[in-house]
Amino acid sequence: MAALNVLEASATAEAIAGMVDEDGYAIVRGLLPDDELAALRGELDPLIATTEGGSEAFMGHKTKRFGALLGRCPTSRRMVTDPLMLAIADRVLLPYCARYQIGYTGIMHLEPGEKAQPLHRDTGLYPFHNPAPPLILATMWAVSDFTAKNGATCLVPGSHRWTDDRVPLPDEIVAAEMSAGSVLLYTGNVLHGGGANRANGARTGVALQYSLGWLRQEENQYMAMPIEQARQMPRQLQELMGYALATVNLGFVDHKDPNEVLNGTAGAGPGTLGADALMAADAAIRRIRVAETSIGKRPRFHVEGRFADPS
Repeated sequence: MAALNVLEASATAEAIAGMVDEDGYAIVRGLLPDDELAALRGELDPLIATTEGGSEAFMGHKTKRFGALLGRCPTSRRMVTDPLMLAIADRVLLPYCARYQIGYTGIMHLEPGEKAQPLHRDTGLYPFHNPAPPLILATMWAVSDFTAKNGATCLVPGSHRWTDDRVPLPDEIVAAEMSAGSVLLYTGNVLHGGGANRANGARTGVALQYSLGWLRQEENQYMAMPIEQARQMPRQLQELMGYALATVNLGFVDHKDPNEVLNGTAGAGPGTLGADALMAADAAIRRIRVAETSIGKRPRFHVEGRFADPS
């Protein structure tokens, strides 16, 4: 099995984005400082303690999940606007959109005895056959150490270039082992899934995902945070949440920029829906040509023989 794509936090956005483009993923070690990691744990622990486990197999019967992190966990706001993460997202997503957005925020807390999740693609939400452009750039931040034994995210390098019907072999699957404070980045069309937790302790990760601005967000950010709280957020975060034009004329409110409406600066008349910078970004988009369509369900694979469930 090939060595994992692991880089230090000092690595350039170009180097990390290059790995993501080539293999579909990269791991950046130690990006979250110890004090922020401690703060994040302090914010999450009470929420984890009061959250029940899952009720169906795909989400995990022994996995605790919850979202709306930007409103609940202040540290997640710093994480989702981390300059390195945004510089990578610029390189991965902006070729296909004028502006990207936060598509999902959530916790995956795998308790001992959890079974391996089927391998799947996050882009299965959208009706695109694979291979396809990177609709989503996902990040999984390690709140605890991720190991092959405690359920580290399993993924299939290179599967972002596969067709939907290709089934991975056991030796094509790797476990994204990383220390707490590190982050795994992968495109949404990479086959992946939570591993089986065969350890004595839980594995906790924070998922923060970016998606193309012209797609509907998986998690509705407008309802995940009260609007009064959203008004208090920095403009950069407001725009990432979706309080912005996705491109020229897309997402306006009464013919006004949604960010201006949110902040009460829109005025009485029509707003500007095609500013020069947005027009230029729109003109630079790689537009997608659909050659054919066919019916197909979301592929999910149970692969025996690597990082298997406890026997």
